[in-house]
This record gives sequence, C-alpha cells and structure tokens, in this order.
Amino acid sequence: MRLLLPVGRSVWAIIAGYLGLFSVTLVLAPLAVICGAVAIVDIQKSKSGTKRKYGLGRAIFGLIMGVLGTVVLAIVLYDHYLG
Repeated sequence: MRLLLPVGRSVWAIIAGYLGLFSVTLVLAPLAVICGAVAIVDIQKSKSGTKRKYGLGRAIFGLIMGVLGTVVLAIVLYDHYLG
C-alpha cells in the first residue's frame, strides 16, 4: 500500500520533496533545506518508536535540491547586489 499512497510517510518528507521539486524557482530552495533537515530528524527519531515513518528518499531529495537552489540563489543575489 505504501507504494501507491503516502501511508506511513513523514509529513515533513512529503513537504520537503515538493519544495525540492519546486526549488528551481530559487525562492523555495531555503525552505526545502529546512524541511528536508527536519524530515530526516523526524524519520530518525521514529525508528526508536513503535510507529516507524518512511520517506527518507524524499527528504534527501528535498535537502539536496534545496542546497543546490540556495547556492544558485546566493550567487544570483551576490551578482545582482554586489557585482
């Protein structure tokens, strides 16, 4: 069932995945980094509990895309204001 519906996935991981997908707009990239980091911590904490959460791939995707988008955003802002 987990393959078809996001059952048992961390809400933070789902949010991070979508923000990572839309981080190409550069505005949402820093939010993707924050949500990706929170999602990874949330998933790691749930491993010790009875209800395990999934979605580590989405969280990592959101984190990586958010970091890449944030770096590009920083370069664009640096070039625009200080360049």
